[in-house]
Amino acid sequence: MRLMDAVLGLVDQSPLGTVAVYGILLKLDRGMTARELGFARIQRNPIYAQMSRGKFEATILHSLSQIMLDINKMSTDLIIFSMPEFGYFELPDRFTTGSSIMPQKKNPDVLELLRAKYSVIVSYEVQAKGIAGNLPTGYNRDIALTKSPVISGFQITIESLKVAARLIRNIRVNKENCRSGLTEEVYSTQRAYDLVKGGIPFRDAYKEVGKKYSQ
Repeated sequence: MRLMDAVLGLVDQSPLGTVAVYGILLKLDRGMTARELGFARIQRNPIYAQMSRGKFEATILHSLSQIMLDINKMSTDLIIFSMPEFGYFELPDRFTTGSSIMPQKKNPDVLELLRAKYSVIVSYEVQAKGIAGNLPTGYNRDIALTKSPVISGFQITIESLKVAARLIRNIRVNKENCRSGLTEEVYSTQRAYDLVKGGIPFRDAYKEVGKKYSQ
């Protein structure tokens, strides 16, 4: 949220009245039009206003990619730890699909699609930056093509958050499997800390505990 708030604070500026780089000599009340359009302030420098085109779009998409990165990592973890080999989580049936050949298999397709959507948003960010790059200062029609990635980026992120929220509400934690996964070596670092508390240097405690579990 802090990143999104920061991005909103950056882009919440009205360019209306800056024209194409040179500004305008007419006495326009740019503050009035900014207020009517719901902007917090105006972009006073015409060159800054033109240079922000493409950069603002890429910045918005970058902030969306950070949200999708969290969803990406969560999806990967849930895919791995819901596999029968671990079984820490049980996915709701309506969030899985059947295998094309294995009758018993439930594919975590929803999670896989959520994971992939992160890369889609990142590609939109690269697209916006690529379009804005290498352009001369001023108005360039190329920038119009950065609007579609932004709109699609918002749609994908909002939809992904809704799906992820529904999934989390309906996922089941297998406590028994989670407990069985806490084997002795998981606590090896704690063993080293206990030795340190007894006066043994950490490097020696590290070696001693490591030797025990490597045998």
